[in-house]
Amino acid sequence: MTIWGIFISAFLIGFSGAMMPGPLLGVTIEGSLKRGYIAGPLVVLGHGILEFTLVFAMAFGLRDFFSNPIIAGLIGFLGGGFLAWMGYDMIKSSLKKTISLEDQKNGGMGHRNLVLAGIVVSATNPYFILWWASTGMESIRQAYTMGVLGILAFYFGHILSDFTWYVAISTAFSKGKKLMNDTVYRWVILCLGAFILIFSVRFIISGWQMLF
Repeated sequence: MTIWGIFISAFLIGFSGAMMPGPLLGVTIEGSLKRGYIAGPLVVLGHGILEFTLVFAMAFGLRDFFSNPIIAGLIGFLGGGFLAWMGYDMIKSSLKKTISLEDQKNGGMGHRNLVLAGIVVSATNPYFILWWASTGMESIRQAYTMGVLGILAFYFGHILSDFTWYVAISTAFSKGKKLMNDTVYRWVILCLGAFILIFSVRFIISGWQMLF
């Protein structure tokens, strides 16, 4: 995979975590209603600081761990399986209309410091931890084959997806009305879920090739 391939895949896969309802989305919407557009960039800054530390700790602290083909293969299977589950869950949630941006309005934690809020709600979110322990770890393992440039391409592609989504949300909610309604949101989730489901096959095949 090329540097640009790593960047683009990290960007697209990153939306699987960014767009699903959760505490970070709640904090962003709440902050946008109170402080305007700037809430999105501030929350992502905190989130990005945590992820930067995590990405480089995993990439270089687990260097020997990644080099074991059995471990690498198992990570590929685990990451691909979790990614497939996410894609399925996104499609199901969209079709059944069980996700809504409106429900997130009162989901924030009330932090005045939105950078700190971005760090805290990410670090304490079990979904965040599970994503990085499976899909995130496999993405980093693949990016590491290109060295430091691969890791940087992955990180900036991943954080750009967070930035794009949360800035769009903070812009929409800082206005007097939502610029994105639930119908549009669910269609985006549906299309992205289909992409994630397809992309998970790549991780699973990669794991298979490592093991066999």
